[in-house]
Amino acid sequence: MGQTLYLDCFAGISGDMMAGCLLDLGADREKLEKALESLDLEGYQTEISRVKKAGLDVCDFAVLLDESYENHDHDMEYLHGQSNNHAHSHVHGAGQNTVHSHAHRGHLEINEIINRASISEQARKTALRIFAILAKAEAKAHGIPEREVHFHEVGAVDSIVDIVAVAVCLDDLNITEVIVPYLCEGRGMVRCQHGLMPIPVPAVANIVNRFKLTIQPTEVEGELVTPTGAAIVAAVRTKEKLPEHYQILSSGMGAGKRNYSRPSILRGMLLLEQASADIDHERIWKLESNIDDCTGEAFGYTAELLLEKGAADVYYTPVFMKKNRPSYVLSVLCAEEKIPLLEKIIFQNTTTIGIRKFPVQRSVLPRQVKECDTSYGTVRVKVCTLPDGMKRVYPEYESIRKICKEQNAAYGEVWQKIAAECNALTFN
Repeated sequence: MGQTLYLDCFAGISGDMMAGCLLDLGADREKLEKALESLDLEGYQTEISRVKKAGLDVCDFAVLLDESYENHDHDMEYLHGQSNNHAHSHVHGAGQNTVHSHAHRGHLEINEIINRASISEQARKTALRIFAILAKAEAKAHGIPEREVHFHEVGAVDSIVDIVAVAVCLDDLNITEVIVPYLCEGRGMVRCQHGLMPIPVPAVANIVNRFKLTIQPTEVEGELVTPTGAAIVAAVRTKEKLPEHYQILSSGMGAGKRNYSRPSILRGMLLLEQASADIDHERIWKLESNIDDCTGEAFGYTAELLLEKGAADVYYTPVFMKKNRPSYVLSVLCAEEKIPLLEKIIFQNTTTIGIRKFPVQRSVLPRQVKECDTSYGTVRVKVCTLPDGMKRVYPEYESIRKICKEQNAAYGEVWQKIAAECNALTFN
């Protein structure tokens, strides 16, 4: 079963901060180094060390560039328009400048570099998704087609290494859930290719808008969230809220390179969600639409998309409408913050012209997802705690489905046998 990562972005996020945080959480350093060696890149070397930030021992992942690739990414006076010492350098992108044009790469070229690397398919998929998000954000910022985007800040050698390192470490830690409630951001201006630019820079603003990330403004004068950092969060975040009850299995901290009034640290924690002893009474929202002229295919696609984007449940109820027309009521249960996105999906993918919405109360049994060893192998199950403290175990559909396909077995028979075996076990 995968692990859950919580990112505490109290000082923003960047690629190197994320890589350092994951290494501090226990990502395999040797595996990472082998993966980076397989990249078709030159002009750099990496260094992993321990540094002190605000008196704390923090992991530092650094990409050391050769002189021909060197940049002024961490020169605070230059970045914030207080010095002209590097006036002969060519600046490209928020928070990044580079002396030579050969550090600029197109989106397709970066994809080719990643596709040739000796990394897992999951890590490759993550890295490609991060760059795809960046390409779209940069294209919108500059008003050009995505195919014409040539990355500057994110296409330089150090940023390619940062993103691949993050993807490899996430995969090595088997992180499948990532919780990011908000991103703290600074204020003021930062120097880029076209001069000084307001914070958050356009690429970050575009990513925040597209993926509905929450920004928490701070008093810090400077750029806390880089385009790379924002794209990483957009690519891997699965949840916005922490569970009500959890254990901290381990924590790690990654160092940033810039020096602000707030220590440049990204903290990450691996969490284990704990079931509450009591029934959870919560408010949830219900969206409803009466639809009488929509195809079954459209209904099916819409339901898949709604569930993928965070709906708690989606179902249809057959009804008769005016003039005795047979139709369906589309019902969607969701959290309040999901309403705008899910309404947009319903309007775009069905023929409805109106949606009712109202809050409802629901009572939810405490539950956990665990893995059980059974006669069929390891199976994922949902363990629910009844009001009297008794446990009830329900095998997860996908685990049963996989067993049935692999062993050509009947679903009902497999489900019943596994349920009986798991319900006989003792769960904490």
